[in-house]
Amino acid sequence: MDVSLRGVTREQLSQLDKEPLIDLLLVAIARIDALEQQAAAQNERIQQLADQLAKNSHNSGKPPSSDGLKKPKTRSLRQQSGKSKGGQKGHKGQTLKMVSNPHYQEVQSIISCPHCAHDLSAVPVIDYEKRQLFDLPPVTVEVTEYQAEIKVCPHCHQQAKANFPAHITAPVQYGPRLKAQAVYWNQYQLIPWARTCETLGDMYGHQPAEGFLQESLQQCQQHIQPALRAIKEALKAKAVAHFDETGLRVSGKLHWVHVASTADLTYYDVQEKRGQIGMHAMGILPEFKGRAANDN
Repeated sequence: MDVSLRGVTREQLSQLDKEPLIDLLLVAIARIDALEQQAAAQNERIQQLADQLAKNSHNSGKPPSSDGLKKPKTRSLRQQSGKSKGGQKGHKGQTLKMVSNPHYQEVQSIISCPHCAHDLSAVPVIDYEKRQLFDLPPVTVEVTEYQAEIKVCPHCHQQAKANFPAHITAPVQYGPRLKAQAVYWNQYQLIPWARTCETLGDMYGHQPAEGFLQESLQQCQQHIQPALRAIKEALKAKAVAHFDETGLRVSGKLHWVHVASTADLTYYDVQEKRGQIGMHAMGILPEFKGRAANDN
């Protein structure tokens, strides 16, 4: 007979002789064994995929840029104290304190008595109650006009003109303090180019083009080169330094920010390559003679 389990009923099994029943049992055992092996392999693969999905920059060597937009779940390691939230009894709070020399003083005069309406304009003041307001002054862009004198020399009868300051190179230009603030917002606070220029326009009434920010960044890069070289040389001479890397998007492509640091020095460098190639390209590790450490 055809040894198969598909569609077999209890009544049919009861009518079988011993030999066909043994054959069916062996087929069933073999099929169960094959299905168990298949299920075990599938469970192992599912676990591998689940482990890969669970990895992020907090529990593996993956860079933060690979975490995506989903905020990873974290668990606080702090023990519950049982105390209520907020400042505790006896805790010395911090608040604004009056200054002894305010920038401005504004006297509020009292003309008549609030109780009987008597005229108080000629009554001498016996004391003041003081309150102070801390606020930003009105902010605007100041325009300084430089005028270079032009004279006619009485000796040679030629026109002579005074020199402008070295940093005044165009008929109209933005100054170094505005450029420094734009660089700070863009590079340290990570505000995009367009929004940096838009913020300047919102705050000061002058919205420069993105070319202004590009020029500011280039000038900043030139000015900080001596400091960067000094930091690199100081890091090379340290006995212990920390080296690490993390992902960064540059023009839509994945790059790597490499860092060398100590408690008082930090040097960043962006490279297209990660690992040893990018770290060596930064120019510190190949000449570093101390002990290198990372967070692994």
